[in-house]
Amino acid sequence: MSAAAFARELEAERLAGRAARLLQRPGSLIEAQGLGYVVRFGPRRRAMLTVDETAFRCLARECDLVVRREGGWRLAHQPSPPIAPPPPPGRPGFIEGRIVVVEEGEPVAKAGNVGESPLAWLLRRGGLSPIEAAAGERLREDFQRAGTVGRLTMNWDASPRSRGGAPGLEPVLRARAAKERIAAALEAVGPGLREILERICLAETALQVAERELGIPRRAGKTVLKLALQRLAAHYRMG
Repeated sequence: MSAAAFARELEAERLAGRAARLLQRPGSLIEAQGLGYVVRFGPRRRAMLTVDETAFRCLARECDLVVRREGGWRLAHQPSPPIAPPPPPGRPGFIEGRIVVVEEGEPVAKAGNVGESPLAWLLRRGGLSPIEAAAGERLREDFQRAGTVGRLTMNWDASPRSRGGAPGLEPVLRARAAKERIAAALEAVGPGLREILERICLAETALQVAERELGIPRRAGKTVLKLALQRLAAHYRMG
């Protein structure tokens, strides 16, 4: 994706996000007008926002729009009562439990997510392609093999190299090799994109939270994540 195309996609995501927030108000709608689409708070109210075709397609892809008999579209509101207590805000699919990681050659049980990862959640909702999700899950699995749960801030680029095979050190060497693979993968993705992988693939932060932490415009984070995962898949020679 070229820099110009990437910038256009970000702008479309930004406009789609604004439109989605406006459409959450009662009585609001979006309808075609001229070469674009306008959001109104009622059929006869003045336009509050105008978006182009690209932004409208982003909106339709991200939101559940239904056709109005009078013309145009509105958000479909079909709330259903939760079967179980909802997860904490910003943590879709997060279920706290115990996972086993290797630290200093020994298996250690630590608190972690035993539910659906943010990548799996996005894949199930159509936000990622299977190859993009698989690349991210591969990085996440290396992170767990490296015994680094809860230590996201380590300097990956300074990971020491393996030095040999003394008896009983095989788990340590495997963890070290996983850290080296993580360092190589993040270096291949490059600065400006690796940060979102560190938060979503490694720390299992929800996309909206990662957007806020990294200062990415709301609803534009998925575009950044997809580009980062595409570079990661290319590094892994996937697809």
